Amino acid sequence: MSDPVDLVIDARPRDLGGGFKVRRVLPFHKRKLVGPFIFFDHFGPVDYPPGKGFDVRAHPHIGLATVTYLFDGAIHHKDTVGSDITIRPGAVNWMVAGKGIVHSERTPDAERQTGMRMHGIQTWVALPKTHEACDPYFTHHPADTLPEFDLGGARARLLAGKAWGHRSPVEFPWGIWYLGISAPDGAAFDVPGDAADERAIYVAGGTVEIAGKTYGDGCMIILKPGERAEITASAHSHLMLAGGQTMDGPRLIDWNFVASRRELIDEARADWTRSIEENWIGTRFGLPDGEEDYIALPGPG
Repeated sequence: MSDPVDLVIDARPRDLGGGFKVRRVLPFHKRKLVGPFIFFDHFGPVDYPPGKGFDVRAHPHIGLATVTYLFDGAIHHKDTVGSDITIRPGAVNWMVAGKGIVHSERTPDAERQTGMRMHGIQTWVALPKTHEACDPYFTHHPADTLPEFDLGGARARLLAGKAWGHRSPVEFPWGIWYLGISAPDGAAFDVPGDAADERAIYVAGGTVEIAGKTYGDGCMIILKPGERAEITASAHSHLMLAGGQTMDGPRLIDWNFVASRRELIDEARADWTRSIEENWIGTRFGLPDGEEDYIALPGPG
């Protein structure tokens, strides 16, 4: 069998402030998008002792949907469409920014008191041009609402799209393919060439072997279009399968903003600063209920 691997991306460490450190995979200079996935962060595993946690202050987004998935821990999410919810392992938070939303993410009070292990994935998926200025909204999908099935000895949870005869209840206006895989005893399965136009495998723990080569924790393996890949996962592996339909043109990414045109980002940058200066009164952006802290606009992207 020929090697189906097109590109390997190694995650790079980033400090987002407030004690929140991640390993960033996308965007990458050789590959900006995999299907609609334009941003891919792996955080943890990290152990917070009692009294400690992370705080990602309120900040804005446009032109994308954020997708949060946890292996361990909990995140308290609040946003400007009124969402106030704690996500736990196996569930999916799906926040569609559209023309603009502001949210915060913090360690829940109970876990801050007792301490917790934190481990998960946050991705951004670009909205198609027809939807990048839609009204913002948020949906929470509990773990028991997402299809779960055996995949060569692994436990697969379908987070979005269609795969192996299953369909996720998550709705997204573009072709998407997204699964979380846990293989406590190891696993062996094939990824069909027609599973999606663009496909990637991210190793969030353990190792995988593809065409005789081994890839470890923190590697994203992008597969060649249309080629079947035989995957062998080690025991105690966590994998993410991500991809989908080729996007309808390139995207710009600047701070927390994604758009098909530069002027949309320039407007959002100016409006975030104006919202702060005018104390959120009659402005494009506001703060989630109960939030006072926010992240100021950085320098030009």
